[in-house]
Amino acid sequence: MKKTALNEIHRQLGGKMVEFAGFDMPVQFEGINAEHETVRTKLGVFDVSHMGEFWVEGDDAFCLVQKISTNDVDALTDGKVQYSCFPNGKGGIVDDFLCYRFSTEKYLLVVNASNIEKDWEHVNKLNTFDTKVRNASDETSQLAIQGPLALKAMQKLTSENVVDMEYYTYKVIEFAGVKDVLFSTTGYTGAGGCEIYFPNNQAEKIFKAVMEAGEEFGIRPIGLGARDTLRLESGFCLYGNDIDDTTSPIAAGLGWITKFVDGNDFIDRPLFEKQKQEGVPRRLKGFVMVDRAIPRHDYEVTNADGDVIGKVTSGTMSPMLKKGIGMAYVDKGYWKEDTEIYIKVRNKLAKAMVTRPPFYK
Repeated sequence: MKKTALNEIHRQLGGKMVEFAGFDMPVQFEGINAEHETVRTKLGVFDVSHMGEFWVEGDDAFCLVQKISTNDVDALTDGKVQYSCFPNGKGGIVDDFLCYRFSTEKYLLVVNASNIEKDWEHVNKLNTFDTKVRNASDETSQLAIQGPLALKAMQKLTSENVVDMEYYTYKVIEFAGVKDVLFSTTGYTGAGGCEIYFPNNQAEKIFKAVMEAGEEFGIRPIGLGARDTLRLESGFCLYGNDIDDTTSPIAAGLGWITKFVDGNDFIDRPLFEKQKQEGVPRRLKGFVMVDRAIPRHDYEVTNADGDVIGKVTSGTMSPMLKKGIGMAYVDKGYWKEDTEIYIKVRNKLAKAMVTRPPFYK
C-alpha cells in the first residue's frame, strides 16, 4: 500500500486509516459529521496527495489536451483552471480531471487517484503529437484547505494576494517559506478555499504551517469520509459512482463541460453532439428524501407504482440538512424538479423529490 508524505502525521493526529485507491489514507479524525461541519462553517485541511499529476509540454501540447478533453481548452488563458473529462472513444468517461494552463505549450492535468495508471495509458496512447507527457504523481504532494475562512487563514503564509483570487484560477507563489508552490482556488467541497501543490519533501513543513496559520480560525484535519459527504451535498460527481466508462457526460449532466465549438474536435464529439440534440434515455438527477431514509449506492429508484425507473449512484445523510440526499440515473419523464420518486430501501419504498444540486446552499 502506498503512503503519502504525511502518513505519520495522520497517525499522530489520531486518523482512522483505511485503504483507498491503493493508498493508506485517513477516513476520519474526530468524526465525519463534525469534520463536515468544520469545513462548511470554518476551514479544514485534507491530504489529497494521492491524486495524480501529469505535465503536458511541447509545441503541440495544446493540440493533445484539446483532443483528449471534452471542454474547450482554447477558452483557457494562463493562470486559469478548467474542469473537464476524458472521453473513452466508446461514449463513456475515462476520468474527470482539472486542467491548468501555464502556456499553450504547457499544461498540468490533475486526475483521480484510482485512475492514475489508466489515465496515463490513455493519454500516452493518444499522444501522436510533438508533446512530452510526464507523470509527476509520485513526487507531488497536495493539500486542500477548504471552507469559508480558508483563504483568509492562508493569506498569513504568503505576501501574494490570495484572498481576492477568482474561483478556478491559480498562482505559483512562495508559500510558508517554500518557493514555487502552486496555489489554486479550486476544491471538491463547494465551501470555497484552495488546493496547493508542492514536492513531497516540503509536505510536513507546509502542513504544520497551514495548521498553525489556521489555528485561530478553528482549522481541523479532515478525512476522506467528510470529503465524500461534502462533495455530494454540493452535487459534485464522483468517478466510479456517478460517472464511469459506461456513462456519457451528456447523461451525467456534464453538458456544461462538453463544448461543441469550432476547432474542438475531441474524441466522441459526434456521438455526444447527437445525444445533446436527440436526448438520452436516462439522466443523472439529484434528489432529497421526503421520508426518513438513507439512500445508498445501487439502491433501486421506482415510481409510485413500484416500477423500477433508475438506480442510485451516490447517497448519504446530509450533515447540514439532516435529510437523506443522493444522485441517481433516472428514466425520462422523471427529470423535472419536484417530481416524486421512490428509493427502495430494504424492500420498502421511501419517497424522495427530484432536486437540483447543490442541496446545501
